[in-house]
Amino acid sequence: MATTPSNQPYSTNPLDCLPGKLPQAQIPDGVDLQAGPNTIADKFPHLAADDFTDDAIWRDTYGLTGTMRTFYSSDRISTTWSILSKSRGVSSAVKIVPNSAKIIRLHEEASWLECRFTFQTKYPETECSAILHLVPVAGGIWKIWVLRTILEQISGHGNVDSLAPCIPQTDSSMHVEQESISSSGESHFHAVIIGGGQSGLSTGGRLQALGVSYVILEKNEEVGAAWGLRYNSAKLHTVREYAHLPFDRTFGSELGEYLGKEELAAGHKKWAKKYGINISLSTTLESGTWDIDRQLYTLSIKRNGATLRITAKHVVFATGAGSQVPLIPEWPDKHQFSGILMHSQNYKSAVGWKGKRGIVVGTANTAHDVADDMLEAGMAVTMIQRSRTFVLPVEYIASRYHLLYNENIPTEISDRTMFSNPISISRLLSAQAFHPMAKAQPERWEALEQVGFKVNPYGDIQEAINIKLGGHYIDVGTSAKISKGYIKVKSDALVERYTQSGLAFTDGTKIDADVIVLATGFDGNLRNDVERIFGKAVADCAGDCFGINEEGEVLGAFRVLQQPGLWYLGGALGHARYYSRFIALSIKADELGIPFPVHSDYSRNTVV
Repeated sequence: MATTPSNQPYSTNPLDCLPGKLPQAQIPDGVDLQAGPNTIADKFPHLAADDFTDDAIWRDTYGLTGTMRTFYSSDRISTTWSILSKSRGVSSAVKIVPNSAKIIRLHEEASWLECRFTFQTKYPETECSAILHLVPVAGGIWKIWVLRTILEQISGHGNVDSLAPCIPQTDSSMHVEQESISSSGESHFHAVIIGGGQSGLSTGGRLQALGVSYVILEKNEEVGAAWGLRYNSAKLHTVREYAHLPFDRTFGSELGEYLGKEELAAGHKKWAKKYGINISLSTTLESGTWDIDRQLYTLSIKRNGATLRITAKHVVFATGAGSQVPLIPEWPDKHQFSGILMHSQNYKSAVGWKGKRGIVVGTANTAHDVADDMLEAGMAVTMIQRSRTFVLPVEYIASRYHLLYNENIPTEISDRTMFSNPISISRLLSAQAFHPMAKAQPERWEALEQVGFKVNPYGDIQEAINIKLGGHYIDVGTSAKISKGYIKVKSDALVERYTQSGLAFTDGTKIDADVIVLATGFDGNLRNDVERIFGKAVADCAGDCFGINEEGEVLGAFRVLQQPGLWYLGGALGHARYYSRFIALSIKADELGIPFPVHSDYSRNTVV
């Protein structure tokens, strides 16, 4: 008999080990919104332990640490702040952003005052911003509960968030005519970007805005193919306003709320043309070497049948969180299966399979999309569930996204709010938003359990994105079809082997199928791409990509690596858009000969 899903976690989450809790504070109406921010602003370069709550958290995104770091407790924060404020020359000319102070009320027992600052550093000269969350304590004193500091620009060297269209060229102050790859001899660029999807385009555009020489290497024939070549029914499960590339609102309001793959592909192609992005299509990276003495990478590429050489000081692996390396379960007797067997990477459409039987192995986003596509094509479909699945209804997440990503708020501001928070606080806020919604709909989860779908309605979206790299389902309607029995579910036994007509399971049962699609995910560790190109020594130095370290920072991705000049960038559209700016700024600083001093401990670059 199916049971009602519990509101407790189903597995140990490594994020549970991170410090962080919401403040227990009630802030009355009519409080002076300027008193606390003014006091903190006056002493900002010289913040001490008494200026923070005991359980305070400081997350820096390239502002003072030259990378991404999170520090916990007033003592640790004040000690580190003192060191970095002095060494980086934090100016006393701190400005409170006008009208930024506001009270955030999560519920009756949790509230705080949020405000924003701008400030500068001297070594090197940069412009930075800060988001502060202040809580009141006895005696009318305000203390910092959460501090977020963010690198904005390198003073006097362009705007990483602004690029004039190529035609007409309205502002040529930072324009650099990008060189194409020479068809003979050796070409040099300051940065080479591997992959022309959303991560590669974002990085290339930002480097162009800063006047850095770069080229993007894209294996496909057209810009946008990273989306265009996906299965026919692929579409975003996040709202349109979250989907833009840097510099503009790439997708207009004439398009639907959830963009399809063709709309995304067309938008990326139009954006690349608009900004004159330097991209070499139909180009594959074959191999590479690292010269430690010259601090230089040499890449061997193939284009139009010719093998060419490129050198660069920086190489950005922007091939995506999935790396497009499919994970395929090794079950015995695969050769015996007489039907069609494929990984979801190769799936396009179920058109032409009407009346046939389909099996989809997996229960994350792609698996649900494929199963729904098969059902709509007239197939009999069974999903094979291997583990309990976090299901997040699209209307839950849309309600939160609409508050932050909309036509009234610049995307740059929304991104700083979304991505600069400490991960331990972000997950608490997500739980506060989503879990009450889930609790209010027990019948939704009971219906899934009744048909054998093991559901976790109270999952952690931060774990899904940053550690598991998926495995969850944002429900755009397929859950209801499962609950009604239109799509069958097998979850009470594991696959044992293939049969001539389908799959056999450990409980002795068999399911027949004409088509089996393995929606079993991808290898998300970009380290493996590095090893394939540059060898084990470079890959070992670069380290792993994705998962979290002891501070709660994502491993490898978006951060300075121990391997000089090598970068990882992947993830969703928002990750590509936001984190590409810090990679571009770091590369520009290196080109200027003023690299950001990195306050980092590489012994922490291990998975928790």
